[in-house]
Amino acid sequence: MRRGSSESELAARWEAEAVAAAKAAAKAEAEATAETAAEQVRVDSGAAGEPERKAGEEQPKAVPARAPAQLSAAEEGDARVPQRPPPTLPLSKPKPARGLCLHGKPLSKGRSCKRSSGHRSGENGYQRPVTVDSSKARTSLDALKISIRQLKWKEFPFGRRLPCDIYWHGVSFHDNDIFSGQVNKFPGMTEMVRKITLSRAVRTMQNLFPEEYNFYPRSWILPDEFQLFVAQVRMVKDGDPSWKPTFIVKPDGGCQGDGIYLIKDPSDIRLAGTLQSRPAVVQEYICKPLLIDKLKFDIRLYVLLKSLDPLEIYIAKDGLSRFCTEPYQEPNPKNLHHIFMHLTNYSLNIHSGNFVHSDSASTGSKRTFSSILCRLSSKGVDIKKVWSDIISLVIKTVIALTPELKVFYQSDIPTGRPGPTCFQILGFDILLMKNLKPILLEVNANPSMRIEHEHELSPGVFENVPSLVDEEVKVAVIRDTLRLMDPLKKKRENQSQQLEKPFAGKEDALDGELTSAPDGNANPEAHLPSICLKQVFPKYAKQFNYLRLVDRMANLFIRFLGIKGTMKLGPTGFRTFIRNCKLSSSSLSMAAVDILYIDITRRWNSMTLDQRDSGMCLQAFVEAFFFLAQRKFKMLPLHEQVASLIDLCEYHLSLLDEKRLGCARGVPSGGRPAHRGTPQESSPSAQPAGDNPQPCTSCANKPSHPRHTLS
Repeated sequence: MRRGSSESELAARWEAEAVAAAKAAAKAEAEATAETAAEQVRVDSGAAGEPERKAGEEQPKAVPARAPAQLSAAEEGDARVPQRPPPTLPLSKPKPARGLCLHGKPLSKGRSCKRSSGHRSGENGYQRPVTVDSSKARTSLDALKISIRQLKWKEFPFGRRLPCDIYWHGVSFHDNDIFSGQVNKFPGMTEMVRKITLSRAVRTMQNLFPEEYNFYPRSWILPDEFQLFVAQVRMVKDGDPSWKPTFIVKPDGGCQGDGIYLIKDPSDIRLAGTLQSRPAVVQEYICKPLLIDKLKFDIRLYVLLKSLDPLEIYIAKDGLSRFCTEPYQEPNPKNLHHIFMHLTNYSLNIHSGNFVHSDSASTGSKRTFSSILCRLSSKGVDIKKVWSDIISLVIKTVIALTPELKVFYQSDIPTGRPGPTCFQILGFDILLMKNLKPILLEVNANPSMRIEHEHELSPGVFENVPSLVDEEVKVAVIRDTLRLMDPLKKKRENQSQQLEKPFAGKEDALDGELTSAPDGNANPEAHLPSICLKQVFPKYAKQFNYLRLVDRMANLFIRFLGIKGTMKLGPTGFRTFIRNCKLSSSSLSMAAVDILYIDITRRWNSMTLDQRDSGMCLQAFVEAFFFLAQRKFKMLPLHEQVASLIDLCEYHLSLLDEKRLGCARGVPSGGRPAHRGTPQESSPSAQPAGDNPQPCTSCANKPSHPRHTLS
């Protein structure tokens, strides 16, 4: 009797709960429905009660007829573990009347039902929020937290055992071991933007395109080029006795103005005394900068490198202008050591008694770049021309950096192995000359993203005070970088399109209205301002692709590295490169190739601090490539010699690839149709476009590399 009574009590309780739930649902719908929809509400209420009656009718049939032993066991089990109650809502929802949503609520034009919208994965299939690991964010943490909150994403400040969508590192790609997702650092970027490495990369481009890369001051690397520096300065002074230059010395590993000083002559004892202990770059000092309020200033622009291959570059529409705190005068022996006059570094000038903290974007010692442009525009300056020159400078600088970044990338994330995709925000420090020409000072791999500054309450006692100018610029840069890198954006767009498909073929006017009516909650970025990052590449790729010669050399270099994960080319790889590209001849034997490899590799290894791997680094390979190009294509400018040799190498490698893939269109080896000349036999300037044999259909998608000539 106890078992039977418990079953009846349980059934009665289920039925009572179902009736109560149905009544509550009917009441809520009746209150929210307009008078014109009253009839449909009654239909819905009746339909909602239908499962209750069925549940009551089918209750005795809950346990199917079985053998007596089986029935007893089932009943005993039911007494111990109650079964799941029947659903209180219908399994198939009735079609709503015209003007109502699926839940019987009235529809207003341009809006959809709130209960059927939003980000709940169970209804419209919208994805979970993007997850961000901020455990390594360090100084950018506050701006990152604000950005994540504005995006309504999910932050994991202490890390997460499961993979996150995005990892935000503060310093280096190697802050964490990551095998999936996206990370905000590229491997090798910190090394590439060091002052010596950046100077070498830009110098290579200056050798090829001197007019295009005249935005970077003439530089010498110390101690390796100290004697060259002394000799060249003496030679210029002998030719022009009135030339009185000033030079600025920047330690290679320095940051925030540490160790920077000015000199008037190479014989300065400080210069020679610190060379061996601290390598440095010495540059010509820009003596005629643009002044505002009689103060020198520079510009910090934020650049997003969204992708390396294919190359994607974005520039923030606003930046920061950092001012010196002492009125500017051209360098002379008396003011040479006035750092608050000559150095614009924020970390130095903040210690000046004249530093002005301001919450206004157009006043103080730190202002927005847009306020500077507005002021210049009021004086008749062509702001579009200034921006155009700055964009050109940024694109050309990134083009100079990408070849070696590719080598770092394939070393840390070899093709075919699991690893994250990378992006990075760079800080470009740019100086405007008096004639408004932009000059590149340096590139920062880890630009400060702090949105507060230290305020000294009393000697030695500081407090952090919010900086509205920093927050205005930096939060927008981080937030919109995350928006561009959003890994779930395409999934949401695809799901939205799939959800709209069932409504596309409906003839009902309501269905057409539902399809065309945008859901205010479907777009998670509807509440955000427009993106502050402007794409400049590949948008302007046609104007700058001819500069990417070293990038094409890097592709050849990586092809012959052989072992995955290495960054240096061994002697066998170099010989294979010469042989496959058919560069050896009677005047260049393989023995001469070996000597060339040994000489260049030995010299470059003595100049680099990284001695982990033996072999030829990319810079050494570029030097050897220049040597080979000058031997093979004489009487041409250097960039045309290099472009011609690249064309030749790519031509022979494409033939080799066709042969290996067996797609020579049935022409036997050695029996290719004759043509007027290969890139080796005719100069590129005179060679017709149809000289190269046409590839087969399986090779037709190979990227072509036409050689561009400067106009």
